[in-house]
Amino acid sequence: MPETTTFAAANAVAAENPSSYYRHLGENRYESTIHAQGAWNTHEQHMAPVTGIMIHALEQYQPRDDMRLARFSFDILGLIPAGEFTIETMLLRPGRTIELLQAELIADGRVAVRATAWRLQKGDTAAVEAYEDEPMESLAAAVPWDGMTMWPGGFIRSIEARINQGHRPGRGRAWLRSPYTMLDGGAPTSALVRLLGLADSANGISARMDPSPGGWMFPNVDLSIHIYREPEGEWLGLDTQVTMSGDGVGLTSSVLNDVKGPFARSEQILTVRPIPAAQ
Repeated sequence: MPETTTFAAANAVAAENPSSYYRHLGENRYESTIHAQGAWNTHEQHMAPVTGIMIHALEQYQPRDDMRLARFSFDILGLIPAGEFTIETMLLRPGRTIELLQAELIADGRVAVRATAWRLQKGDTAAVEAYEDEPMESLAAAVPWDGMTMWPGGFIRSIEARINQGHRPGRGRAWLRSPYTMLDGGAPTSALVRLLGLADSANGISARMDPSPGGWMFPNVDLSIHIYREPEGEWLGLDTQVTMSGDGVGLTSSVLNDVKGPFARSEQILTVRPIPAAQ
């Protein structure tokens, strides 16, 4: 077989069976794969991998060895289209000990997601190190779980899930892992990218209501994450509780764990509304 034919065939296989959530198209251009597909619409991206790729872009922007990213705030400004997009990054507030960065995901000529991130100076604070969040039960104590299959979409199909004892609607403890890389070509990404690229799943793992026709939808319009310890490994533990008010607003709150214990907290504000009944 000619070399060009072999290359074309390899590209076709990669397109049908991608090993990553995104393809890097050069510079700040990317393309989503089926694994990044959202749960509410087939033609949108799920916010979880979007979080991961935007954090990766922020990590790569003028990195400093003496600082680390400690807070991310994402505003979802509308449907996040599947396919090609760019990520524009900039420094909003330079500083010697603290810096504020911004990233914008731009698709179909508009900003779909805007993120800001605080980058803080590192130092030796071992003498006062302390944690108050309770760690989850161990990953070894968790059992395989197929509860995420009530959600459609390529992203949900891409993850492996386990739950600890007592998991229920509105309050749950689940462990998640993905076999896929964030970027194609085996490009390495940090544990922060791998784990926070799953964090938006919190709104689905302990849903109070069944998101089916005639039921309720409750998409989040934001995601905020505060990281007090740098995470490790491939498994993300989500200790989650879901609050629903009586006037159309909800909140999903999680303590994020790695295999060593808690390392961050996340919040997602929800817009709650009825799903039209099937015709």
